[in-house]
Amino acid sequence: MTAASAPTAPPPAAPAASARWAPRHLLALLAANVALALGAWLVRLADTGPVATGFWRLTLALPVLAVLALREPAQQRRISGKLAILLVGAGVFFALDLAAWHVGILQTKMGNASLFGNSGGLLVMAWGVIAARRPPRALELAAITASLVGAGLLMGGSLEISHANLIGDLYCILAGVFYAFYIVMLNAARERLGQFSVLAVSTIGSIPVMLLIAVLLGERILPSDWTPLIALAFSSQLVGQGFLIYSLRHFPPLVIGLALLTQPAIAAGVGWLAFGETLSLADAAGMVLLAVALALAKAGDKPAGDKPGEVKP
Repeated sequence: MTAASAPTAPPPAAPAASARWAPRHLLALLAANVALALGAWLVRLADTGPVATGFWRLTLALPVLAVLALREPAQQRRISGKLAILLVGAGVFFALDLAAWHVGILQTKMGNASLFGNSGGLLVMAWGVIAARRPPRALELAAITASLVGAGLLMGGSLEISHANLIGDLYCILAGVFYAFYIVMLNAARERLGQFSVLAVSTIGSIPVMLLIAVLLGERILPSDWTPLIALAFSSQLVGQGFLIYSLRHFPPLVIGLALLTQPAIAAGVGWLAFGETLSLADAAGMVLLAVALALAKAGDKPAGDKPGEVKP
């Protein structure tokens, strides 16, 4: 939250993922996940408050998103009053998602933050089952079971370290809940608008909320070093989300889900190298189970013609 997570909005009415893909498509998919996985590290490097870091992440990326949105066809930029309200509301939920995730990043292991921040995809899958009023499929049951067991192992490992680490896990899980609301609210808009128009308008809805939260928490807003903030905006918002949107057109959901597994592994590796964070056997087992659950949830997406799922910024 994601990794990721910020706003993630795949292209509207995306065509079926092609079975033919070139090495550049795979490279873009892997680059997207690497860029998104580094987000937690850059949040820790910033000398502003965690929520203020999210504010700058969105604010610095907004001008580029706006330019990209203006380059989309006119019919993909026509936003009605209802759609505007929906997009701004989604932006509010994304601001809450980023705020909770960034606070959690500072209190738990980076691998945990990446996994729990991406849990919104599992929640959306569960919501889809409830909304469809049908029994869950075997793949969905397997994903839910693996996620619960994996989350339990990770949270147990955090509790052994300190209560603060457990609280950090809970913040990241809360971020996943907010992200699920964000995804659901964007469904209608994604079908009518271009992806960058969706991203730009929802980002406009996120920015003032993040600034307000940062001020209410008494965080430091202005940085003395802009480097981590510029790098975060570039890597997570532009490179990560841009390459992800590009690669979604070329791969089926299962491949996207498997690529997602690189994020927690990279985040855990950076946590170990940069901050001396180590993984116990239970932590490793929990990460594997939760990562597999995310991949199963992605594999459970409907095939060709459906909207691809989202990945945490």
